[in-house]
Amino acid sequence: MDFLCEIVQALVALAALAFIVVLVVAHVTAGMVNLIRHEKEKYFLTASGEKGLFPSLHDPHSRELSVVIPAYNEELRMPVMLDEAMDYLENRQKQNPSFTYEVIVVDDGSKDKTTEVASRYTRKYGADKVRVLTLVKNRGKGGAVRMGTLSSRGKVILMADADGATKFSDLDKVEAGLKDLNPKPENMGISCGSRAHLEQESVAQRAVFRTFLMYGFHFLVWFLCVRGIKDTQCGFKLFTREAALKTFSSLHVERWAFDVELLYIAQCFKIPIAEVAVNWTEIEGSKLVPFWSWLQMGRDLIFIRLRYITGAWKLESPHKTD
Repeated sequence: MDFLCEIVQALVALAALAFIVVLVVAHVTAGMVNLIRHEKEKYFLTASGEKGLFPSLHDPHSRELSVVIPAYNEELRMPVMLDEAMDYLENRQKQNPSFTYEVIVVDDGSKDKTTEVASRYTRKYGADKVRVLTLVKNRGKGGAVRMGTLSSRGKVILMADADGATKFSDLDKVEAGLKDLNPKPENMGISCGSRAHLEQESVAQRAVFRTFLMYGFHFLVWFLCVRGIKDTQCGFKLFTREAALKTFSSLHVERWAFDVELLYIAQCFKIPIAEVAVNWTEIEGSKLVPFWSWLQMGRDLIFIRLRYITGAWKLESPHKTD
């Protein structure tokens, strides 16, 4: 019995030591918010090839809607999504001439012709409606979304994936979800598209190991960071301008788990969040590698929580980019 007690005590001591080591590593390796832009990232090109200066999210809005599309090596998948989005937006403007919009494609350091493909839409619709922000180096999806959001002019800002997995017309649904949030203190609110209603069907088609990883990720999200949101990872989210400024100014994670930190920040600031069911179809060519991406996200979730606990990361007041 004494021998068993000694083993238990040793295991507890090892667990405590491991926790302290992880805590120290999380704190020491914590990076600060990187809002510094390369000189080339401050400008977009007009249809005639002239340079235009991107505005700041700190400026008053001048459009009803901004659509931010992060894109990394998306020359093949993006045209289908952009065609659908532009058809929807143009038809909406014809029906309601007072409706104004912009689309910002953020090329996240692609190695293919993503910028060239997106620039065709600038030439077709004009730079007032379609702008391309080309990042000099790959930041990750979260970094790309943040840079595009900080360059937007919209009263509300939609984050939408370049693969077109969510039907763009579901914008109506997330807009309704945002409108139904009441009250919205200081006009802050977020409406998240959700695939939670499709989960049972996807589980039936997915391998047991991937299902295990998915539920493990959901548990870590709930246990460490965000509660009350069933699907934090759907790439279809609508922000009021005020909520976008408040949350993206504090965002640190630039890879796959950025959505979780974004919603964690929102809940810390008590920003109301709606979750709205949207249509979703899996599109071939995903950049997410099932095992390693989930492993990276799991690590990021643990580090998000620990870094805020230790004070390595703090919730920031909105500040301007350089």
